[in-house]
Amino acid sequence: MKAWALTLSAALLCGCAGPSLTPAPAPMVFHDQLFQPPATPVDTSHVFAVSPAMRDYLSRQIGHGLARKDPRRELFDALYRKDKLQLEYDSAITRDAAQTFEARAGNCLSLAIMTAALAHELNLVVQFQQVEVEESWSRAGNLYFASNHVNLALGRPRLSQGDIYSVDLSNALTVDFIPIPPKSRENAKPLEERTIIAMYLNNRAAELLSQGKLDDAYWSARKAVEQDPGFLNAYNTLAVVYQHHGNLPEAELALRYALSQAPDNTIVLSNLVQALAAQPGPDKQAEADRLRIRLARLEPDPPFHFFNLGQAAMQAGDYRRARDLFAREVERVPDYHEFHFWLALANYQLGNLREADAHMAKALANSTTRGDHDLYSAKLDRIRAYEAHTTGK
Repeated sequence: MKAWALTLSAALLCGCAGPSLTPAPAPMVFHDQLFQPPATPVDTSHVFAVSPAMRDYLSRQIGHGLARKDPRRELFDALYRKDKLQLEYDSAITRDAAQTFEARAGNCLSLAIMTAALAHELNLVVQFQQVEVEESWSRAGNLYFASNHVNLALGRPRLSQGDIYSVDLSNALTVDFIPIPPKSRENAKPLEERTIIAMYLNNRAAELLSQGKLDDAYWSARKAVEQDPGFLNAYNTLAVVYQHHGNLPEAELALRYALSQAPDNTIVLSNLVQALAAQPGPDKQAEADRLRIRLARLEPDPPFHFFNLGQAAMQAGDYRRARDLFAREVERVPDYHEFHFWLALANYQLGNLREADAHMAKALANSTTRGDHDLYSAKLDRIRAYEAHTTGK
């Protein structure tokens, strides 16, 4: 991480959301004069837009069976059967509906958006839902991302486009692109489409920020706040953009507003501590110290805590300590690929080739981007080649 060890809460993997809390964005969080105009205007009309290729697919692959089958089931089968759409999970970028369909890949927010667009074209009722699962974490460069999970339920066709409707969830087909516990699905909370669009914009802001495109990131985060003022993660993302841009007082204001709406949000609190600590003056430092104590009570061992200590141990050449620290992260989050990757490297340095092989294989199995998959596959081949060489001696 950068000097501030910034934590960015985003819907990067599967989407973060919550109920809207305010009717309008707080105007003091916007500071347009600090940024250059976006490279292209931030537009949301394309998010759910259906491409000609999508319409053609529905006509050829699904339309012929609608007279005989439930259209929800036809779409559901197309999404899950490998011989039909052949979708691939890829968390590298958040795509709109048409881009996801063309790539046949996306993170689960992208896949949900594409599914909703196809369902709308079939005149089906769609209900997005926030699933109550434990927050998952990932990182990209110097940013950490917290993600929750969104899925959608397909209701029966509407009688007309103008009807007011609601989804009967007891008789709906739920579309999920990752496995989740049944109880979590039962406790899902409905989300409005405007929140989904805000999540999409927030994701794009996070991705642009990780690429160093701060001006474009600002306008995307700003639009996310405008799209759904109750989606507090967008205020946090806006603040992180300000922090990276060197606008600490502006970051502080956005974070204070978000914290006023969610006082125990540890992500916002962590970023506020860092924004205060990076500013001069004894009052700022004293408040940062007080909030740091409060944060430690709320979250004694924050995400990536043992991982960061493990990386420091690797740099110091203390591979045994690094192995033990990475193992603690794996114990906390057994499905995160990077923890297994580094645990494999520590074991490799210690000469534990069998353990290195096992954890690199788990890193490969849990990878969420094509780039990571290729990296882990190459590393695993190297470990196995070395293992075979030493065994044959």
